[in-house]
Amino acid sequence: MRKYIKKIAKILGVILGLIVILFLGYYAISAYKVGQVYDELYDEVVTLEIDGVSFRDLNKNGVLDVYEDHRAPIEDRVQDVVSQMTLEEKAGTMFINMMGMRNTGELVDLPFIPSSPFDGLSLMMPRASEVLVEKKMNSFNTFHAYDAAIMAKFNNTIQKVAEKTRLGIPVTLATDPRHGVANNPGAAIYTPAFSEWPSFLGLAATRDTLLVREFGDMARQEYLSVGLRLALHPMADLATEPRWGRNNGTFGEDAHLSAQMTKAYVLGFQGDSLSKTSVACMTKHFSGGGAQKDGEDAHFEYGKEQVYPGDNFDYHIIPFEDGAFPAKTAQIMPYYGIPVGQTTEDVAFGFNKDVITGILRDSLGFDGVVCTDWNIITETFMGPGRAWGVEHLTELQRVKKVLDAGCDQFGGEAIPEMIVELVQSGEVPESRIDVSVARILRDKFRLGLFDNPYVDVDKAEKVAGAENFRVAGLKAQAKSTVLLKNSGQTLPLSTGIKLYVHGVDDKSPYANWATLVETPAEADMALVRVRTPFEERTDSFLERFFHQGRLFFTDGEKAEYLRVMETVPTVLVANLERPAILTDLDKEAVAVLAEFGTSEGVLADILFGKREPEGKLPFQLPSSWESVQTQKEDVPFDLEAPLYDFGHGLPN
Repeated sequence: MRKYIKKIAKILGVILGLIVILFLGYYAISAYKVGQVYDELYDEVVTLEIDGVSFRDLNKNGVLDVYEDHRAPIEDRVQDVVSQMTLEEKAGTMFINMMGMRNTGELVDLPFIPSSPFDGLSLMMPRASEVLVEKKMNSFNTFHAYDAAIMAKFNNTIQKVAEKTRLGIPVTLATDPRHGVANNPGAAIYTPAFSEWPSFLGLAATRDTLLVREFGDMARQEYLSVGLRLALHPMADLATEPRWGRNNGTFGEDAHLSAQMTKAYVLGFQGDSLSKTSVACMTKHFSGGGAQKDGEDAHFEYGKEQVYPGDNFDYHIIPFEDGAFPAKTAQIMPYYGIPVGQTTEDVAFGFNKDVITGILRDSLGFDGVVCTDWNIITETFMGPGRAWGVEHLTELQRVKKVLDAGCDQFGGEAIPEMIVELVQSGEVPESRIDVSVARILRDKFRLGLFDNPYVDVDKAEKVAGAENFRVAGLKAQAKSTVLLKNSGQTLPLSTGIKLYVHGVDDKSPYANWATLVETPAEADMALVRVRTPFEERTDSFLERFFHQGRLFFTDGEKAEYLRVMETVPTVLVANLERPAILTDLDKEAVAVLAEFGTSEGVLADILFGKREPEGKLPFQLPSSWESVQTQKEDVPFDLEAPLYDFGHGLPN
């Protein structure tokens, strides 16, 4: 037996050795190829001193070009740099894709052993050298949530590479929302280094535009500190369809409330005008992505249709027309879905000339950057190309159709060679490309990236997650929490009671106020925490992160909660990502709270009277699944006999 084990160990050792040799060989070959790519770069930028003023010699020619002169009008600078760009450089500018990051802040060029799922995601991205140098791209979105110093170092590292390209065009780093607790690589990134605020629904629940603008301003400072200059938000979509898996990213179902919140949000991030202290907003998803058929999300083929049984298409434009545009949002993103029956052809928004040129450009006068949503052309590990309505077209034909529709930039793609091919074949004039490139570069100039794209790594650690930002976030959490029911003035609870806590991982904040007990039978009062129900779907990587489908609790789930409620008076606290059906639990609970990202510490303070819940519901809560199934996807406030209506919220 011992002899057999030794033989097996020897075989395993040989296999392991071969794996190590193969890995080292692959690493060496990769390092050589990457080195060759970086050898194509130019020298570092030097500073020109003219009449006591410093300028960056971005194209390394020893003279001051107009685009390098920060005293020159922005339009002159834009036209100058566009005139110097090659077709390949223009094409690269028209793409923005995800980019990986090492936990040291370094670029991902060589294979490494991942220490987290997001490290694994980094390895699936194209090499930094490929997209920066070979494909000449200069816009990327990041999905890592490392410490502020690491994210700041990453910015400085990538900007140093960009500086060494022929014209020294700086990189724009973009991001999905980072200030809530949601973590979805297709929609939001939980970032502990930043302050924590309620979700977009929670911000809407406060009904406080000054608070929302304050949030935007604080988030802006945190983004700036680490080099994030483009916010892929806010979502101005409407939660008119309760089942939609992205309701959590909206400001609710009321278009006028959404418009107020959207305007305040954009002003907080951008200021009154886009400048070197701004974070540009890419407001999404024009012309409204909430009317999803049966609530299914358009990231997936089964959710590609947006329907308007209530003939309410125009209602979904209000948050853009009255919110994003008055705030001068820098950029716009259309959604994946097909607005069925609303335009001359049933194709998705990004391919739809009636929507992008007809409504957005011509009718509403928007002349900023329009960037498609991610991966509408090619297939990736995240799924097939979401070319809804134009699946029959080749990838090259899809690119042309996006350009013909009036979009400027392709999200989640790295195929600038297709733009080059379209121009060289005569299918698209280079003058059309120049229009989009100018729009993209104009924002880089307005943000001051051409003049100084670097950040202070030490300062980043002081600004990101600053104490006053965190305190403000906690206040907002309390203000967003909604008191739905308070029978017999149950709340606030008395200090020192025996409390049973169910559905909570970290119970320590409640121990500061009460004696925690192990069973409901021992308790004077119980706290039951529930999350919005959903159907688990695992057919694709991305699908795992989207909470879609049912809004009702199963019999088994309800039985677990009702056992507690039948034993001891219970306070029910529901985290609402979507409008959950709470009817049976609401009947048994003595008090009910709705929250949108409220931490345990803040919730404990609310339960025992140190803080007050001040929120109002940003959508109706259904009383039954049948009422959800019979409402119209595009119409607000149309649930039959809602359990709690839009705007409900009791004073404490």
